[in-house]
Amino acid sequence: MEKPVLSLSDASIFQGPNLILSDISIAIEKGEFVYLIGKTGSGKSSFMKTLYGDLPLKKGKGHIVGFDLPTLKEKEIPFLRRKLGIVFQDFKLLNDRTVYYNLDFVLKATGWKDKAAKEEQINQVLSKVDMKTKAFKYPYQLSGGEQQRIAIARALLNEPELILADEPTGNLDPQTSVEVMEVLQEINRNGNTILMATHDYALLLKYPSKTLKCEDNQIFEVVQKTV
Repeated sequence: MEKPVLSLSDASIFQGPNLILSDISIAIEKGEFVYLIGKTGSGKSSFMKTLYGDLPLKKGKGHIVGFDLPTLKEKEIPFLRRKLGIVFQDFKLLNDRTVYYNLDFVLKATGWKDKAAKEEQINQVLSKVDMKTKAFKYPYQLSGGEQQRIAIARALLNEPELILADEPTGNLDPQTSVEVMEVLQEINRNGNTILMATHDYALLLKYPSKTLKCEDNQIFEVVQKTV
């Protein structure tokens, strides 16, 4: 049987000296779409940061995409992040270059050399998010929903084993949120594993899936009631 893409057991998450979450034991299998919900300040972001190496895992066991979190070394973090696709709420696109060169910048930074291979990869990820016609626009010429699609395309560039989406619809109106969600659903159907932090409960009702909840310093799976 394949190992889970992400597994934590008896893990505690700290921000500096402060205990944020304790006794976490969860697993995410390849191909799953998992929500992470919870009020603002409940520890969702700290949890995400621990997964991509921004915060150390000081207590408990944790494995993510083949990396051991408690023993993760500073120099391993870039390699971990190459196997993760990270989508933020605020897009984090570079406004001084076109969409194409935003994506090219990431490929260069992660060691791609071949110009034709880069071009093919960029076209491929833009097609996946239905943004191929916008490659030569600048981010500020795009709507919020379009910018988030580009951010999702960027997350797909290195064919990640797990996509961490931290409030990807947080800055978008309901209609655009649904469009971005459709893109994420499609990517998931194509085999990508996704963990998405959100406080948009309308999306959970529209696209029910496995749900983890941050509450009272814990993370636990919520059993969704079927209507």
